[in-house]
Amino acid sequence: MRPGLRSLLLTPPPSLALHAVILLSLGLRCQAVQAENVTVLEGGTAQISCRLQNYDGSIVVIQNPRRQTLFFNGTRALKDDRFQMVLFTQRLVRITLSNVSVWDEGGYFCQLYTDDTHHQVATLSVIVPPEVPTVEVKTEAVEGGEVELTCLSPRSKPPATLRWMRDRREISGVVSQQDYGKTVSVSNTIRIPVERRDNGAAVSCEASHPALGAQKRVRHYRLDVHFAPTVRIIPPPGILREGDSLSLTCSVSGNPLPRNVQWSRVNDTLPERAEISGSTLTVSRLSQAHNGTYLCQAHNNYGRAADHYTLLVYDPGAVVETHSAVPYAVIGGVLALLVFTVICGLIVTIWCSVRQKGSYLTHEASGLDEHGEVQEAFLNGSDSREGKKEYLL
Repeated sequence: MRPGLRSLLLTPPPSLALHAVILLSLGLRCQAVQAENVTVLEGGTAQISCRLQNYDGSIVVIQNPRRQTLFFNGTRALKDDRFQMVLFTQRLVRITLSNVSVWDEGGYFCQLYTDDTHHQVATLSVIVPPEVPTVEVKTEAVEGGEVELTCLSPRSKPPATLRWMRDRREISGVVSQQDYGKTVSVSNTIRIPVERRDNGAAVSCEASHPALGAQKRVRHYRLDVHFAPTVRIIPPPGILREGDSLSLTCSVSGNPLPRNVQWSRVNDTLPERAEISGSTLTVSRLSQAHNGTYLCQAHNNYGRAADHYTLLVYDPGAVVETHSAVPYAVIGGVLALLVFTVICGLIVTIWCSVRQKGSYLTHEASGLDEHGEVQEAFLNGSDSREGKKEYLL
């Protein structure tokens, strides 16, 4: 081969049209070439292979989807370090493409120049798995209302499948998609009613995709339900006496939690010795002047609540006197009951005795009358045919 022609073949031509002109002018005969399709995840490395048959040293050119020459007989033609020639033999030519993006997709041409240009296309497909989806709150969750939540997977290829789950049950929603050239954005929006008990309840959005297999990308979210506060005063145990200390704790709940509570006394001011620390009211050295109704109040943007406690300070002397009087009252009641029982017994006994004596006298009088009749009949000689009477004397 002439030196000038050899130098021309080894120098990468500026375009495919120039390649074709040069190679056709050589009068070389056609040879067969085969290419393999490739699928790779975005960010991965793709291997593009061209298989040759009956290769006799003809020129091999590899071009990208934009028909830019990447390699010319094993020599780099495009300044892109992501492409590397890893193998160049009489049967196989292989290049690699690192850090693949969706914009690298398309057909890569394996061309063998002889008398005619013979080529095959290796199609590169790029899959984009979804990232962990995000949750957007469209409407604020308020007790007695509804909350609107949107699960968003901003980028995937092919489109990801999104599902809302709560307590292992799917919540149906409205699914929408939006194309962004090579990738797709997918969203799933749900509306669910909420009550106070739903505050802190867990829901999750699951993204599934062919590139993930059986795995899922999951975003967990806890419901933030706003509601008015509730207030409860925790009273002290036992009876409070003069000289004792009073400690009242105001237990408050709500979302958002009220920042502070307000202590007051109904129709009066708080005692001078009253101290407030957080939600606790303390009054030392109690006296009867501290008696009254104490009020705890709290509020947030969704309502107000209050609770009260009535303080009654006892005089120790009055308490002792009351306790000592109780046994005498009980003894007096028992004695009165015994006297009443005895009187009732005497009345019943006298009544029964009088009744029994009257019955005896009546029976005796009846017996005397019958005896007189017998004597009179005997003296008068009454006929026995008039009737027969039997008398018991």
